[in-house]
Amino acid sequence: MRIVKKTHACVRLEKDGRSLVIDPGGFTEEDAALGADAVLVTHEHPDHFDEGRLRAALEANPAAAIWTLRSVADRISAAFPGRVHTVGHGDSFSAAGFDVQVHGELHAVIHPDIPRITNVGYLVDGSVFHPGDALTVPDQPVDTLLLPVHAPWSKISEVIDYVREVRPRRAIDVHDALLTDLARPIYDRQIGELGGADHGRLAPGEAQEV
Repeated sequence: MRIVKKTHACVRLEKDGRSLVIDPGGFTEEDAALGADAVLVTHEHPDHFDEGRLRAALEANPAAAIWTLRSVADRISAAFPGRVHTVGHGDSFSAAGFDVQVHGELHAVIHPDIPRITNVGYLVDGSVFHPGDALTVPDQPVDTLLLPVHAPWSKISEVIDYVREVRPRRAIDVHDALLTDLARPIYDRQIGELGGADHGRLAPGEAQEV
């Protein structure tokens, strides 16, 4: 499988001529989901879910479909009957030749005064895990963790402990659009030294075989 990093929380996974895109939100490229055979969305926040990007992807490829939780599905399913699938924790499905398992139920706590919304993570082909905006630990091994490295709801000690708890072979940064270039070497060093896994990051457009 090949991972192509897009800006912020979005990645494109490619295998056997098929592609699956996760979280093409408002911070990522306008064409991030174009050409995708399947799209997964973890939750409704606009940096993960952008209705215009999803509509463009489904209109460009009549065979493409979306898998997501109900709060997102309710906002786009009427326009694409039968092509938007609602999923939740514990579900398994096949999307464009990728085997996907759903883990998690709630977004991380931003502040106690802000109600928590639903959030799901996706384990693809039993190997690559994208948790969305949560520190969900799947109940099975993860080879490649797409690590939400920086967010209003996190601090670096939690990020490091999350890598330790998941125990992936490698962690690749996502959710990084708000992290300045000045801070990146600090995050790289501390996560790399303390997380217990190979840690790296890709610039938008860069790819890595996993």
